[in-house]
Amino acid sequence: MPIQEIEEEISFAEYESGRYLKQTDYGSFIPTPINHGWNWDDTRINTLLEDATQALWELNAFSKIVPDIDLFIQLHIVKEANASSRIEGTQTEMEEAIRPEEEVMPERREDWKEVQNYVQAMHEAIALLDELPLSTRLLKRTHATLMEDVRGRHKQPGEYRSSQNWIGPSLQDAIFIPPPHPRISDLMSDLEEFWHNEEIQVPKLIRIAISHYQFETIHPFQMEMGGSGDC
Repeated sequence: MPIQEIEEEISFAEYESGRYLKQTDYGSFIPTPINHGWNWDDTRINTLLEDATQALWELNAFSKIVPDIDLFIQLHIVKEANASSRIEGTQTEMEEAIRPEEEVMPERREDWKEVQNYVQAMHEAIALLDELPLSTRLLKRTHATLMEDVRGRHKQPGEYRSSQNWIGPSLQDAIFIPPPHPRISDLMSDLEEFWHNEEIQVPKLIRIAISHYQFETIHPFQMEMGGSGDC
């Protein structure tokens, strides 16, 4: 889809994150499209951006003196994979995650595999950026790797969900219900346009933060633990 023209900028203070859409016996949240200009009057954001940029420069400086930067990055990815997988109920410990499969107890290997898939998906996504732009196509291919031969392999790997999902013990008791699946394609297209819209002049860290919020709110893929179902 072509990039939309920026008609106006929206202030953070005036921004409405979305609205609830009433379904039969629940309401799902529809996030507001984000492909437009942004501005802010709160000067604290500028200070926080400066602090974050300084921290990134310090990290970059430290990377120059680490003897094996690839090993450092690998361990960081494993740590992130382990923490992220715990959200979906995986119980692999950090020490266990870096062991070869034959050293992992059989009853823990499925959890171990999920962490390994996360690591592999991260590496593949970075490599694919040499062939593809940051895009929904890249996200789908990464998701397919993430779900390969693990508990989520029946959760439409590499495809947007085709049913309602939620966060919580049940749909009726959910603490958050993402948008219904017919809305996903348009919302993800808007997100992808935002990534590549050169008319939007905001710092990269702001663009990353907005993108992360929007992606998590859309929640385009099916979830593994009790936050998924057919409705």
